[in-house]
Amino acid sequence: MKTVAQSFYSLALVAALAGGACAASRDTITQKSFGTAPGGKAVSLYTLTNKNGVQVTITNYGGILTSVKTPDRRGNFGDIALGFDSVSGYVKNPGPYFGALVGRYANRIAKGRFTLDGKTYQLAVNNGVNHLHGGKIGFDKKIWTAKPLHRAGGVGLALTLVSPDGDENFPGALTVKAVYTLSDDNALKIDYTATTSKDTIVNLTNHSYWNLNGAGNGDILGQTMMLNADRYTPIDKTSIPLGPLARVAGTPFDFRKATPIGARIDKDNQQLKNGAGYDHNFVLNQPGHQMILAARAYSPQSGRVLSVFTDQPGIQLYTGNFLDGTFSGKGGKVYKKHYGFALETQHYPDSPNQPKYPTTKLKPGQVYRYTTIFKFSTR
Repeated sequence: MKTVAQSFYSLALVAALAGGACAASRDTITQKSFGTAPGGKAVSLYTLTNKNGVQVTITNYGGILTSVKTPDRRGNFGDIALGFDSVSGYVKNPGPYFGALVGRYANRIAKGRFTLDGKTYQLAVNNGVNHLHGGKIGFDKKIWTAKPLHRAGGVGLALTLVSPDGDENFPGALTVKAVYTLSDDNALKIDYTATTSKDTIVNLTNHSYWNLNGAGNGDILGQTMMLNADRYTPIDKTSIPLGPLARVAGTPFDFRKATPIGARIDKDNQQLKNGAGYDHNFVLNQPGHQMILAARAYSPQSGRVLSVFTDQPGIQLYTGNFLDGTFSGKGGKVYKKHYGFALETQHYPDSPNQPKYPTTKLKPGQVYRYTTIFKFSTR
């Protein structure tokens, strides 16, 4: 028997998807069970479909973007986001952070330690000697409160979460809202806001992995990447920024013109760790807090284009260096090294310990606010 909520969400006719998608007559959102999280808590999966048949699915477990189905240049739809078929896959294999909303602090904090207002806080050390993506039980492992949204020219899902004071040893009760909106111009927008009860630090992002040939369909090394960045933050052997910014010109980090991702990934460069791949923050050419085109990826094979717009100062390019084929994703497809790339819009890693970097401090009465847009097209 359908619940009242499920009946409400199913009022509109949804385009049937059987190995692909077709044009939908209108924007729709549906809800179904996605399994149970640790502790026996029920988890839901929300499917957003626009009038063009582009479809995204999001679960309230971790705010995870589980699937994105878009057409290739021939009009054939395919899923371009790596992930799992049920919530149990994300619970059993949390390490890649597939599609997750991560926080309170996305990326790394050196040795899990920072000082704020004269007090030093020790966070979980869960990535070698450093803190990563919010700790042992970050936002990617929380169950968010979900509310479907119907708007002119699109459909969305509002996710809210209250992280109590002291959660993962971060100060302040943090109230977070992330709104996913799928528009009829084939753009997926994520609007983030947060407020705090005490001085704290905040750095949120979405950690989706993309493969423009389809999730699990080979590596991404032949897909091209453009990054709107003249500089990047070189890192030490534990992936913590060294501090000073470096020019990309004349290095394997120069993606100012569209370049195959794998063109220079095997160069003898200390920053690339002898071919391990990219996992670096790029400093966006952003004149202030403005929305800009931050990145554009393209697959010559499928014709799909992914354009990323943001008002954040940085973007992390990660090339799936630690995917090793030890588990299977959706449809039983094995994810191997370089089978996906992530473009994480963010403040710079370790900003709380780098006074020259843009601040991630949030005070009571202030609102943390930013937007990222993933625009899908073909050529």
